[in-house]
Amino acid sequence: MSSDSSIRFDDYQKLSVETSRLNRLGERPEIVALLGLGGETGSVQTLYKKRLRDGEQFSGFKEKLKEELGDVLWYLTAIASCEGLSLNEIAVDNLDKTHSRWLPTGEDDRVSFDDHFPEGERLPRSFTARFEEVIEDGVAKVQILIDGRPFGAKLRDNAYVSDGYRFHDIFHMTEAAILGWSPVFRALLGRKRKSDPETDDVEDGGRAIVTDEALAAVVFSYALRHNLFEQIEALDWQLLDLCRDLTRGFEVGKRSTYEWEQTILKTFEIWRLIKKHSGGWVRFDADANTVDWSLTDPSLEMV
Repeated sequence: MSSDSSIRFDDYQKLSVETSRLNRLGERPEIVALLGLGGETGSVQTLYKKRLRDGEQFSGFKEKLKEELGDVLWYLTAIASCEGLSLNEIAVDNLDKTHSRWLPTGEDDRVSFDDHFPEGERLPRSFTARFEEVIEDGVAKVQILIDGRPFGAKLRDNAYVSDGYRFHDIFHMTEAAILGWSPVFRALLGRKRKSDPETDDVEDGGRAIVTDEALAAVVFSYALRHNLFEQIEALDWQLLDLCRDLTRGFEVGKRSTYEWEQTILKTFEIWRLIKKHSGGWVRFDADANTVDWSLTDPSLEMV
């Protein structure tokens, strides 16, 4: 092939197989390919070491790098071929994964899960929640009011050591505002979608509610080990993958990893403020995709 030729991944994979002699080296060609990939990756690292050491005196760096990266690609392709995987599918799936991780969902995909249901079964598009900490019998609890009306029971940490879990409804509310999903929040509001029995059973039923509560507990436990994500701008893949894996069978499975990350980071930005000030007002706006905290009632603020 000429140096200016273009090629598809699948075509490259077919052509690279023609040059492979791995099957002649033993019964486990994938192991040989894996070792080859490690060796060629080391060669790339050696090139960068030499450039760091020699600086401008190291000539031909890009040509040498192109050659070594080509060898990395060959062995990577060989591993895929040994396992019956398509290099093209690997590339497409990887782009889907990285786009989901680092880019917001397109506006065309940001449809509400509630649009075709009666008004009384929809999650509110905007609302204000007041979190007020009270001490009863020496125990810290939180009372929540939404648009001035009591919401749920007073919550305590239910732990031997006070850790602030009593504020965890902020997680469900932020889910509702950013992801358009929270079976727990929907149930507490009395807005289950009973007009469609299947949706009510699957999306708003007990399994979904348990999943939502489990997510709140798992994410909070993780956050506790990381100072409630203070000064953290990006979350670990492991945590985000868990959120998506647990919710894959529900409608919220359409939301991206990026949106889960924004939901969690915003949750704990507000959570830290509520905990520090023992409460406050939180304004949720699903249309603007915003969640904002204030120490005083925002409806009384002068414009």
